[in-house]
Amino acid sequence: MDQYITKYLGLDVHKETIAVAIARAGRSEPIYYGEIPNNAGAIRKLVKKVVSNGERVSFCYEAGPCGYDVYRQLIELGQKCDVVAPSLIPKKSGDRVKTDRRDAIALTRLYRAGELTPVWVPDKEQEAIRDLVRAREDMKSMEGHAKQRLGAFLLRHGKRFTGRCKWTQAYFRWLEGITFEMPAQQIVLQEYVDAVKHIKGRVEALEEEMRQAMQGWSLAPVVTGLMALRGVELLTAMTVAAELGDISRFTSAPQIMAHLGLVPSEHSSGNRQQRGGITKTGNGHVRRVLIEASWCYRSPARKTAQIQRRAEKTSETVQAIAWKAQKRLCKRYWYLVNKGKRPVEACAAVARELSGFIWAIGCEVMGKPYVCATA
Repeated sequence: MDQYITKYLGLDVHKETIAVAIARAGRSEPIYYGEIPNNAGAIRKLVKKVVSNGERVSFCYEAGPCGYDVYRQLIELGQKCDVVAPSLIPKKSGDRVKTDRRDAIALTRLYRAGELTPVWVPDKEQEAIRDLVRAREDMKSMEGHAKQRLGAFLLRHGKRFTGRCKWTQAYFRWLEGITFEMPAQQIVLQEYVDAVKHIKGRVEALEEEMRQAMQGWSLAPVVTGLMALRGVELLTAMTVAAELGDISRFTSAPQIMAHLGLVPSEHSSGNRQQRGGITKTGNGHVRRVLIEASWCYRSPARKTAQIQRRAEKTSETVQAIAWKAQKRLCKRYWYLVNKGKRPVEACAAVARELSGFIWAIGCEVMGKPYVCATA
């Protein structure tokens, strides 16, 4: 922690209230300040009371459903604030009593000791794009649920589509020709079909909003650069950029791999080494889209017309990184499969290395120095 900070404040933030604890630099026990309302006026009064005589004060609170409003209010008031990762807060296994007071005091004590891990806080533009991308993801999930309910209803009543592919124009024409003896069931069918069409329209509308939002986005060049990679189109590239922000803020490729939970878990002791599946920590949205993109590397390396059109919008260096990634990852997938790994395990390994190439492209586009992955 900063050696010039004289006070540390831990905030246990809730929808209506904030529990506050204060600790001075040194070894003194933290003091419970009290509970204040969660609004701008109360936070301003708190800052006035705790900041006096030129003291340097630092605030912290856990990332959670209340978002970053408290963080931004404190930054506007000229204060230092960290939003910490809840999953990385040390906890005593035998402590079975939890109250807002105890949480605030424990947070303050750990913050002063430097035992907390801050998370990256997006700016307002970045958060808006991230909300848009996540809204599209939520709508896509709702579309899947609606389709599953419609399919289950048809299966219960022996209605089976004999065409080649569902959810095409031919499939919806087939649905229009289905009739039931009971009027109530006909109404149910129509409601299910209308729900699928409605949510499908919402997904398409959000995708169009994403395309428009990208035009004026500061990270649009990064999105364009990532689309030079095989399996990374607009939705995947925007998800990566929206969730991670400036990718060049990571100091190395292994760091971004660990951040996305794509590195193997390990439980080793003494002479025994035991590694398991990927850790699945960090940002699950990016991990999911990278796993999906990794399936594209099952086919031999090849610059298709579609990939080439996307790559031509980027610099020659980015194109070289993307081609290098495709050659390596296609070989890597089949090497692991022939070695006895399951396809899903091979794809996880490919996704891990793909994140390294994404980091290299992000650094290249942002003009930051980097060491590219080996071929």
